[in-house]
Amino acid sequence: MHVATYLLQAFNGVSVASILLLVALGLAFSFGLMNVINMAHGELIMVGAYVAYLFGLVAGPASFPFAIPAAFLVAGAIGYVVEVALIRHLYGRPLDTLLATWGVGLVLQQLARSIFGAPNVQVTAPSWLNGGLYVVDGLLLPYKRLFIIGLVAACVVAIYLYLARTVAGRRLRAVMQNRSMAAALGVPTRRVDALTFALGSGLAGVAGCALALMGPIGPALGTYYIVDAFMVVILGGVGQLAGTVAAALLIGVFNTAFELGSTASLGKVFVLVLIVAFLQWKPRGLVALRAR
Repeated sequence: MHVATYLLQAFNGVSVASILLLVALGLAFSFGLMNVINMAHGELIMVGAYVAYLFGLVAGPASFPFAIPAAFLVAGAIGYVVEVALIRHLYGRPLDTLLATWGVGLVLQQLARSIFGAPNVQVTAPSWLNGGLYVVDGLLLPYKRLFIIGLVAACVVAIYLYLARTVAGRRLRAVMQNRSMAAALGVPTRRVDALTFALGSGLAGVAGCALALMGPIGPALGTYYIVDAFMVVILGGVGQLAGTVAAALLIGVFNTAFELGSTASLGKVFVLVLIVAFLQWKPRGLVALRAR
């Protein structure tokens, strides 16, 4: 097989990993901090995609970069309202929170169908994202995928700085490590929960903008990625940024590697089997949370 084919597969693996990571980032912190299985996470991805679509309709394709922070704010605001109005009253009841967030997801899907219609729509990318970067014969790297990889890298850096350099980030880490001790020291844990859930929801909105570049979007857009996102979170170690990054990279690379010699469905099955086998050996994931 030609070297360019291997390089293209490696690039596709990194590209898939970046999309999985962007989808899973928000889920990692809301699940890790509050132990809430947010079944509406996929619909928040859909919200971000439709924000990009609206920006394209109103201001044209060139407005896409401005749709990214707007999607973060809109999805984050929805997440904040959902946490304050609903999830806050269901902590410690995982089945109830799962059913409640599933219901929220159904409501958001129906709202999207009522406003935009059931058929999928296309988001037109800016002209500077058309085409690709020529490397060698047989290897053309699409600008859209390169942009998504850069966007994910920027999000990871921003989250790291938020966790390490800001007061809100340090409070988040404190609550994740020892909630009762953090509360005893005066950390407003409920406010931290709400802001973290809003942060995770905002990151889902950014993921929706990225996915809008990859193809048509519709009310069920997020449901195709939510299972893979949970696999990334569980494999990486709940609430661990480094583990989430590593897990997304591993799943993305192995997915594309297995697909090369089989089909997409079989590739996913092989990856799932490997994840289950690994979790039997290390049930806390790649990076375990260190509690004090």
